Amino acid sequence: MSKKFFTIMMALSLLPALPASAKDRTVHNPKTTNTETILHAWSWNFPTMAANMKRIADAGFTMVQTSPVQQCYSPEGSGKKIFDENVTEGNWYYYYQPTDWKIGNSILGTKEQMQAMMDSAARYGVKVIVDVLPNHTAFDIDAVSDDFYKAVGGRDKMYHSDGLRPVEDYNDRLQCTLWGSGGLPDVNTENPDFQKYYMQFVNELLAMGVKGFRYDTAKHIGVHSDPVDKAKGVKENDFWDVATGRKSVKGVRLAVPYDSLFVYGEVLQDRNVPEKEYADYFGQTASGYGHILREMLDKGSANGLDIVSFHHQSAPEHLTTWVESHDTYANAHESAHLTDDQIRAAWVFLTARQNGTPLFFSRPMGSTRTNYYGDNVLGARGNDEFFHPEVVAANRFRTAMKGAAEKVEVSPNGQVLLVNRGKKGAAVVNINKSANFVDLPTGLPDGTYHDTVYGKEFKVKKGRLTGVLAPMRSYIITK
Repeated sequence: MSKKFFTIMMALSLLPALPASAKDRTVHNPKTTNTETILHAWSWNFPTMAANMKRIADAGFTMVQTSPVQQCYSPEGSGKKIFDENVTEGNWYYYYQPTDWKIGNSILGTKEQMQAMMDSAARYGVKVIVDVLPNHTAFDIDAVSDDFYKAVGGRDKMYHSDGLRPVEDYNDRLQCTLWGSGGLPDVNTENPDFQKYYMQFVNELLAMGVKGFRYDTAKHIGVHSDPVDKAKGVKENDFWDVATGRKSVKGVRLAVPYDSLFVYGEVLQDRNVPEKEYADYFGQTASGYGHILREMLDKGSANGLDIVSFHHQSAPEHLTTWVESHDTYANAHESAHLTDDQIRAAWVFLTARQNGTPLFFSRPMGSTRTNYYGDNVLGARGNDEFFHPEVVAANRFRTAMKGAAEKVEVSPNGQVLLVNRGKKGAAVVNINKSANFVDLPTGLPDGTYHDTVYGKEFKVKKGRLTGVLAPMRSYIITK
């Protein structure tokens, strides 16, 4: 342990152990404007992220989300390909199979390489979010480290009573929270020894400068209204109270004020999901809204779809939004057929909006609509889309529109979307593969405007914005 790291850890341990205050994330404040954007550097390794941090910052992203950084399932020969049908040279989902809560793995790199990436992020003012997954371990429970088993009190105490039993009905909250999701062994997250070991890992990341977390499979970790594992002597589902700093466990507490972090949970929307109860702890994913955006892209029109509501019980300012995620792309391939142009158009619409924190999924370098994994190299940078001029313009527009309320307009044919931000600016998006006209109400003052990317001319007269739009193209207009 370096002297610098020891000093930071000591300083964090001396912070007052104050419980996190509850926040009502279900009540919308119409004056709130979100300005952050996340780049999901999916499958990039630490050196790649560090080398590209300036480009990430220049592209207007304020946060970068890493893949899981803990030790993970890593059979010999793996760690080369994002996806290998022969399962010999690795797969992206291996780093979603923890074998120990220690920093560093064969895919992303060492702890020292992570610190170098963190230093680069700090240099360019980019916050780092780490994807964490305390809900389960690797499929191969023999691959889990002896240190991990010892820390939690042995193998029997690692898992819920039915933790090795695959979920059959994801709408049954007992199965969802106490059985194995996706077949992955379900950890007894209520075990105080596990909680302590996990929180020590979290505090180590915070000491390195991490500013937030994405909780994978968050809806599979129970809240107070969910069933408890009585066979394991569990009296309450208190993992989220510990993880968010409301209570300590065996002398360990979240080392920084929880409100200083950006935290969201992967709570995929479905029946019987207690969204309001999860909202008491963290922001959530607007997965249903992402589905609607993809349906809109498939149709080439927003007609018949509600693209204004975020379709969630949480207030929109506490949602993480996306057009696609790594799961919709790589797992179910639900979004992989959509072209880069389509994803970009919906990204501009999403990012121009007043609320939500949009996440841009970085597709693999060289990927096509028939070859989803492209160059198929684990650790390499994704394709150029994250710094496409339209993406950059939308990101910067979002920051510049702080304090400006939105008003969304849709053309009669559903093919043109207009996001007005008060009198300060507007984003015009043609989601169709044909050219279009825009003639919609706007808050911009009358006059002639040129968009920031293409220099295209638009006119505003008597409160209506008019102009000609190229196929699948977006335009950013500012006062």
